[in-house]
Amino acid sequence: MSVVSPRDFSVISRSDGGGSEARLLPATLARTDERGRVEVEGEASVTRARRRLWALYSINAGPERAPPPVGGRFKRVFDAFVAFTALILLAPLLLVLAGAIKLTTGGDVIYRHRRVGFGGKYFSCLKFRTMVLNGDAVLRRHLETNPAAADEWRRTRKLADDPRITALGYVLRKTSLDELPQLINVLRGEMSWVGPRPIVAEELHFYGDNAVEYFKARPGITGLWQISGRSLATYDERVNYDLRYVRDWSFAKDLVILIRTIPAVLNTGQAA
Repeated sequence: MSVVSPRDFSVISRSDGGGSEARLLPATLARTDERGRVEVEGEASVTRARRRLWALYSINAGPERAPPPVGGRFKRVFDAFVAFTALILLAPLLLVLAGAIKLTTGGDVIYRHRRVGFGGKYFSCLKFRTMVLNGDAVLRRHLETNPAAADEWRRTRKLADDPRITALGYVLRKTSLDELPQLINVLRGEMSWVGPRPIVAEELHFYGDNAVEYFKARPGITGLWQISGRSLATYDERVNYDLRYVRDWSFAKDLVILIRTIPAVLNTGQAA
């Protein structure tokens, strides 16, 4: 196993006029231009893949008629109807969970994280907050003092033993209840019930030339990765699940994935 030092990671900050965002990135993804400004390789990857996608659309359909996301209008209507129904039925549970988070940890109940979606467009992916409020600082200290964890983060962008997760957050993640706010993302048309994993820009380089395929679908609340042992799969396997979903999509397969998600969620040993 390779040893990763704290120098392999950088913390960058971005101000968008409404606040700032700090992110911990592998140093290979955060670089400085000739003016000393930080450039993020992940965002450059998004731009390149988006250009390839639109070039492909121009060849196949003309620039004025970009193909719709995988599944088209029927999948979108199904997503919206089921998400609206689920939000009504689950409203009492959502309120209870929101109250529990507020009472036990304070701060914001909903965590908004910028992800890349259909066509390379950014959106705020919603989740119940499961981490401490100073998560970035906690993660940085943990990686600086734990080379094995730093190596795990570099390879998978996840930690099996994440010090940022609260006690309540651990339960929410194990049961996937933290993802219920994504029903709002589905209603907005930013996500689908079933699709590829919603990823951050810095993960796109793992897809290589296949990033164009990822951009053809709305990210999903669940997907092939969810029913295939998500916390046990390597990153290459997760990429292959996403590509296979996009290339072999059918509504019948969506229904199968939805049905198989129920036992996958109940099997908390595989939960992220």
